[in-house]
Amino acid sequence: MFYAQLIVNGLVQGLIVGLAALAVTLVFGVARFANAATGDTMTFGAYAALIGHKATGSLVVAGGAAVGATALLSLTVYALVFRKLAGRSVVALLVTSIGVGFLLRSVLGIVFGHNQQLFTVPLVRPIRFNGLIINPFDLQLAAVAAVALVGVFLVLYATPIGRRMRAVADNRELALVSGIRPERVMIALWLLVGAVTGVAGMMLGMKTIVSPELGWEMLLPAFAAAILGGIGSPVGAVLAGLLLGVAQELSTPFVGFTYKLSISFVVLLLVLLVRPRGLFGRLEGVR
Repeated sequence: MFYAQLIVNGLVQGLIVGLAALAVTLVFGVARFANAATGDTMTFGAYAALIGHKATGSLVVAGGAAVGATALLSLTVYALVFRKLAGRSVVALLVTSIGVGFLLRSVLGIVFGHNQQLFTVPLVRPIRFNGLIINPFDLQLAAVAAVALVGVFLVLYATPIGRRMRAVADNRELALVSGIRPERVMIALWLLVGAVTGVAGMMLGMKTIVSPELGWEMLLPAFAAAILGGIGSPVGAVLAGLLLGVAQELSTPFVGFTYKLSISFVVLLLVLLVRPRGLFGRLEGVR
């Protein structure tokens, strides 16, 4: 029962990692570079949610503020930075995203300071089910993540713009020849990525504390989950995030809270030794 409790605790953390990994894999699949600013964009979403929650006390308003503000930030960064670097090398875009992340972190530190801030949530009686202790607040966060994931996958697989994004991800050259306008695809991509990172940042802030370094600490697990799930596979990113979240919690009794982050990379190493393309990745030739 002890380990069953750890698995339950790890699921919410896994959803946060999965959402962050989903944002990473969407950018890599369509824009073809690893966005190292994902973690700091999550931090921005956490602060936006904190402001909305303090003003109203509503989780719904906090989520709306996180999604709206972070989507707008993501689109602004694309328009001012990444759009102008279109066609540059993957390394140039990666280094640029690192710079964007440092800039966001610095601005957040200047505006909000480096003091740790907390979401003020009411204490509620935990739910006991067959010996398991479940926090109702975790259920609310899980519901928020589920709604976000359903929304993202509906956009990707049930809308015309989602089909265009997947077409660009599968074969950019063929998609362009087919008449797909890349500018519209990129705008939709960055709005979607911003919304996802906003939800992930809000959840992370509510589970821990909000500070300018919040998202940076989540970046490595997010990249690990994106690689583990198979770069370019949205479903794989989410499932790998859940796997890593649970694996980290199960490792806590053995390695302690401080070192459980390293378990992400142990799992990643073991899987890639057996399946180099990740759990749901596909073999591709060099483009």
